[in-house]
Amino acid sequence: MTLMKRLHRLLEPMSRAVTYTRWLHLFMGAVAAVVTGGVFPGLEGTGAGRWLLLPFLPLPLLALAALVPGTRVAETMQARLLLYPGPQAPQEHPAPEIAGSPSASWADRWRVFVWLTLRLWLGFAVTAATFNGAVLTLGLVMPSLWPPFGPAPMPLSGRWQWWYPLLAPAAAAALAAVVRGSGALMAGLAPRLLGPSPAERLAELEERTERLLERTRLARELHDTIGHALTIAVVQAGAARAAGTPQFTDRALAAIEDTGREALSELDRVLGLLRENSGAAAQRPTLAHAGRLVESARGAGAQVTTRIEGDLGAVPGPVSREGYRMLQECLTNVLRHAGSVPATVRIEVLDGRLEMEVRNNQPAQPAGHRGGGSGLRGLRERAVLLGGAAAYGPRDGMWRVHVTLPLQ
Repeated sequence: MTLMKRLHRLLEPMSRAVTYTRWLHLFMGAVAAVVTGGVFPGLEGTGAGRWLLLPFLPLPLLALAALVPGTRVAETMQARLLLYPGPQAPQEHPAPEIAGSPSASWADRWRVFVWLTLRLWLGFAVTAATFNGAVLTLGLVMPSLWPPFGPAPMPLSGRWQWWYPLLAPAAAAALAAVVRGSGALMAGLAPRLLGPSPAERLAELEERTERLLERTRLARELHDTIGHALTIAVVQAGAARAAGTPQFTDRALAAIEDTGREALSELDRVLGLLRENSGAAAQRPTLAHAGRLVESARGAGAQVTTRIEGDLGAVPGPVSREGYRMLQECLTNVLRHAGSVPATVRIEVLDGRLEMEVRNNQPAQPAGHRGGGSGLRGLRERAVLLGGAAAYGPRDGMWRVHVTLPLQ
């Protein structure tokens, strides 16, 4: 049973399609040598020197081809198609990350030239081994096949022996091992010679980071907008039910309607950002609209006192827009965690910086909660991205959020 398993393991690669696609890939690499040799000096003659010269004749042409940026794209497509044909690829060489872009530097062109040269030489060697190995295998079984190919090799010279066919499997196995090993070697070299350079990997990483940052920013926008609207609606609905008077209920419904309309407008703006609408960013509210947030919180029952010093219109756009979101997060937390309690909002435009502080006389986080929720963590991240800082936590018996942002 063990012998059968070993035999099956030895013959299994020859049953995979990937073995033969890689074989074809190597054959195609030898075409340049045969075509160039057919032009000069010609394929007539049987001298060993003439055949040994063939793998070196196409090198100038390969060097010129490597200078063309699109050559790497063509070689990459061929390598993906023949060296890693989908699920047929073996586990030791799964489909790797191969650059699909043209050569952008001299280092990329040099790697392409090395790849073309190795493919030429290895393909020529495998082609020669395939031709001679096939003829040797058939000649060991049927010596009469040798005359069309010239004199028989040394082991077959003289009278044909009965034990020659027993050597045929060994010759076939050696040929299979050469073909499989050469294909695996090319598959292992492809990521190194056709793969992205360090500069391309860095550019891809930066692009991926930008996408992640954009997704995080949009998630914060949705959290701030929808979270604030839902908090106002829940607080207003609860207060209206507790009051039980038609007048208060009408005011609560009006506040919920206004908040919902504003939330829909903000949702359309965020969707515009997802659609890469360039005008959507300019529609974001700024600190100049802070009064709208304060009135919304007051309508939900919070007793908000404001103190604004300086010209909010002079605050740069990015700082003003992010400051609005931070204030929105703070007031939302007051309503969500503290309820209808007195709160103080202080916004000051000082020399080169913006300071914003929100205080309320009850903790805005549940008792025993440490580190703040995701909204407060996002608030701190916003401040850090703008070069500022944010601190929050209990202080002097009150919950305090303090933000400092540079204006430059």
